[in-house]
Amino acid sequence: MAHAPQIKIPATYMRGGTSKGVFFRLQDLPAAAQVPGAARDALLLRVIGSPDPYGKQIDGMGAATSSTSKTVILSKSTQADHDIDYLFGQVSIDKPFVDWSGNCGNLSAAVGPFAISNGLVDPSRVPKNGTAVVRVWQANIGKTIIAHVPIVDGAVQETGDFELDGVTFPAAEVQLEFISPAADEEGAGGSMFPTGKLIDDLEVPGVGTFKATLINAGIPTIFVNADAIGYTGTELQEAINSDAKALAMFENIRAHGAIRMGLIKTLEEAAKRQHTPKVAFVAPPKSYVSSSGKQVQAGDVDLLVRALSMGKLHHAMMGTAAVAIGTAAAIPGTLVNLAAGGGERSTVRFGHPSGTLRVGAEASQADGEWTVTKAIMSRSARVLMEGWVRVPG
Repeated sequence: MAHAPQIKIPATYMRGGTSKGVFFRLQDLPAAAQVPGAARDALLLRVIGSPDPYGKQIDGMGAATSSTSKTVILSKSTQADHDIDYLFGQVSIDKPFVDWSGNCGNLSAAVGPFAISNGLVDPSRVPKNGTAVVRVWQANIGKTIIAHVPIVDGAVQETGDFELDGVTFPAAEVQLEFISPAADEEGAGGSMFPTGKLIDDLEVPGVGTFKATLINAGIPTIFVNADAIGYTGTELQEAINSDAKALAMFENIRAHGAIRMGLIKTLEEAAKRQHTPKVAFVAPPKSYVSSSGKQVQAGDVDLLVRALSMGKLHHAMMGTAAVAIGTAAAIPGTLVNLAAGGGERSTVRFGHPSGTLRVGAEASQADGEWTVTKAIMSRSARVLMEGWVRVPG
């Protein structure tokens, strides 16, 4: 029996923020994968090494965590006043599907640098030295991201002294602006708070009824108080990811919250929508030791946040969830705002398992409706490897 040889596709392996993934130019993909559908999903699954019943992604580019099972497709923008279109695919590790329902805020930091280096941005928009302002259309959620990319001698600067908790080595800072980040999710009526409330009573069979802030900003997120579900907010990954009962509880909360937010109609749909919504729990400041062994003092942060992604506690914080945190913190009366001490604020520094992160948001209220014009945070990015990725034909 003859076996088809491997095909090779131009690709770049990049870190963005606390995530990494395989980046492609749309034009470099095989013709069948240049349009959405089964062929594209099958290709990306094979590139990453999924589905893998062993949960290791040994036969692919993934690294067996939600932070590293990611793909990005970029092209020159079809939108007015934008440079590039950015499509993100969250690849399931053990199941045969790619989730296209949301953005990756961490990899957003790598999008501008990749686009400049790969000829997707008009050279006239890239200074010889200074900062290139890259206008990104986030195609998954139909939102604009502005990336401020440092340039030295006409090339993207990748090295620097900007430190990001959750990333071992320093690099150059890339500032991101998420414009009007409230997500226009189907079924949510385009509202930042799909239920119309800053705090809901969320009933979850087998868990109980507790307060929750359900918000569409950056990414749909369900915020609950840590003490309402038996936690302190200082937990590291091992405390939750080694506890099958806890993980099942969080998935139960996520599924019922998704229904309440209008994102799904039945509990069964949640299994095919793993990327969104996210679940996070918040608590007032407390001192703890981060996963790197660094002491985080209560006085260093405004609140504590722990978030789950693709069914596991994240090792740091998803970039899109950080946008949701910053947005919710800026709106008096949400659980995030109350955990941070209440009142009006334009920035917040929160503690996560790897350390701390600062995010800002500009919020205003008109006719009883809250809007956020933008959320701002800094990440870093760099190329890890570039060339071709190979997959069986």
